[in-house]
Amino acid sequence: MLRRLPLTLILLALAWPAFAQHDDRALSEGEIEQLRDSAYVANDRILVFIKLLDTRNKAIQDLFAHPRKPGREQDTHDLLEEFTSIADELNDNLDDYGPHHRDIRKALPKLLEATERWASNIKQPPEDPAYDLSRKLALESIRDIREEATQLVEDQKTWFAAHPPAKDNPNQPTSAPR
Repeated sequence: MLRRLPLTLILLALAWPAFAQHDDRALSEGEIEQLRDSAYVANDRILVFIKLLDTRNKAIQDLFAHPRKPGREQDTHDLLEEFTSIADELNDNLDDYGPHHRDIRKALPKLLEATERWASNIKQPPEDPAYDLSRKLALESIRDIREEATQLVEDQKTWFAAHPPAKDNPNQPTSAPR
């Protein structure tokens, strides 16, 4: 019995992260699949993130565009939490794309435009303690994305002026392989 205890603890420790990863309710299976499909082309991946965030943003707007329904505040809170989770994942991707010199010049202007739209729309619902903290976190995530994207615009201009992408495969990163 005592011999099996360490093995049981190890198995439990390994199973816990797998369970925690499976409980991500911010994305549906279809949305996860869209992100997987776009994983190899950075521009496409950013556009998928923009689409996902636009969907959450539109759902928040719809909650306040129609007559009030019971549970609206909790639904707003949940959508803002999902929005923040997705936005943080996008920001992590942007953090990775910059140093690896992934060519995302086409997606960055669309992303900057979207951040303005998201921030404006998320500020519109009236104040409510049920979702004010979630709104603040979502707006901070948007600000972080905007700052990162603004910096990347300049970095990408400089990098790709000095290192033009190859004509045969423009979707490949131009940095040295690892």
